[in-house]
Amino acid sequence: MSLNKSFNPRAIFPYPDITDQHYLKVLKDDGTIFDKDYPYIDNSGSFRFKRWWVRFLLYTIVFPFSYLRMGLKIRGKKNIRRNKKLLKQGALSIANHINMWDYIAVMNAIKPFRPYLLAWQKNVSGESGPLVRLVGGIPIPEHDPQATIAYIDTIKNLLDSGGWLHIYPEGSMWEYYRYIRPFKKGIAHIARMSHKPIVPMAFSFRKAGWIRRKIFHQPAKINLCIGEPIFINEDLSPQEQEIDLLNRCHKAIEDLAGFFEGENPYEAIFNGDKRIDF
Repeated sequence: MSLNKSFNPRAIFPYPDITDQHYLKVLKDDGTIFDKDYPYIDNSGSFRFKRWWVRFLLYTIVFPFSYLRMGLKIRGKKNIRRNKKLLKQGALSIANHINMWDYIAVMNAIKPFRPYLLAWQKNVSGESGPLVRLVGGIPIPEHDPQATIAYIDTIKNLLDSGGWLHIYPEGSMWEYYRYIRPFKKGIAHIARMSHKPIVPMAFSFRKAGWIRRKIFHQPAKINLCIGEPIFINEDLSPQEQEIDLLNRCHKAIEDLAGFFEGENPYEAIFNGDKRIDF
């Protein structure tokens, strides 16, 4: 699958200068405190019951409707099927973050796996918080070392028990942004800590028709392409492992998104002093 390189809807959105910065405003805060006692994965019976119903609605209504509403095309599912035995032992996945609901496409692409998602804590305490939690959202605590330890222990236990964790390594959502922004290093640290493979996925775009653009205000149709699992290079030192993995993951997603050899759009758009680099 290749990206339509003549179509770029970037100009209609107010992208920040700093590449992991959020620009959509969260209008509500329910006051949730994300400390060491917060249940980063809620295993209560009532929550699991509600999550079962959400899963049922996803399979019967949301996933089928997403093909029509998002203009969604998914390719590369064979890479999930032929590595299923390996991935059932625990896996990570990553993608560029280009839509508020692109996680629906991720869940659809990797079913029957039931992923969890690392989420900005403001999205969990905000107006969409209950839904974010029900689709597997795990809030990332900020400015609390003890909370961070509890959160990391939760992630480690999830992966050790054969769970699936999805991460957006760019750090924020930029709607319909064509290029692949620099990655934050957390994904490589988690992969090294857990010794689990990373499944790269890339969103790219196709030109939308008049009705989709004018009636639904959707500037592009969405593609999702899934790549082969990527593994830590055990022959390197821990620091080298993380740098090497970040570079290979970033390159894999650029390739899946349809960039051609020698194209380096990021450098052409942002000043070097505004970069959040490896």
